[in-house]
Amino acid sequence: MIKNSLGNTGLSVSQIGLGTVKFGRNQKINYPQHFALPTDKEIVNLLGKSKELGINLLDTAPAYGTSEERLGKLLIGRESWIICTKVGEDFNEGVSHFNFSTASVRSSIERSLKRLCTDYLDLVLVHSDGNDKKIIEETDIFTTLADLKTKGLIRSFGMSTKTIEGGKLSVDLADVVMVTYNPIHTEEQSVIEYAHHHGKGVLIKKALASGHLHKIPNQNPVKSCMDFIFKQAGVHSVIVGTLNTHHLTQVVESL
Repeated sequence: MIKNSLGNTGLSVSQIGLGTVKFGRNQKINYPQHFALPTDKEIVNLLGKSKELGINLLDTAPAYGTSEERLGKLLIGRESWIICTKVGEDFNEGVSHFNFSTASVRSSIERSLKRLCTDYLDLVLVHSDGNDKKIIEETDIFTTLADLKTKGLIRSFGMSTKTIEGGKLSVDLADVVMVTYNPIHTEEQSVIEYAHHHGKGVLIKKALASGHLHKIPNQNPVKSCMDFIFKQAGVHSVIVGTLNTHHLTQVVESL
């Protein structure tokens, strides 16, 4: 699989990244069907298949339940993986809690390092609650992450945004932006174009419409989505959350 330079981060990421929300959380997430959390063996098999397919990017978060802990326990050959996690949101007892304070961010990074059994994080994204601009302008979150980058605890940072304005601010002030983009959600295309113009990294979330592919009228909606997304200049990697090795293979083969 092709690997792309993620903006100016120095990281080289596979065109497809594996999203791991389903490793640790199956409550209050926007998927059409309920699913059971995978066994350790199923996770190991999926990680092995991902590596076989050429995937090197893993996307996790404290808000993904036990995803970080399970990755830390089961991941083999950490140095060959690009690990992206997040700060700002926790999910406890069925409820999301947001905290963007300096103390909370530092504590979250320390906890993620322990959970993932590593001494550095390749990429940390702010898990926005939708108030992108307010978070960026009224907290010290990017300053805090920049300091942690200087200390070597993280290699790059950015935000998983929900607004066009927040996406462009992230491009201005951080290394990477993660946006929603697929054939039925094109509103954030201008953020991708802006990032491309400024040489910044772009990750795509919800590329397959969170499993709602029936909304995309096409005989091969997976290939249709991938073709649509990668026609857009500036996209470096698409995060796909799945527990099914066949589905993951299908996505990779659609490139």
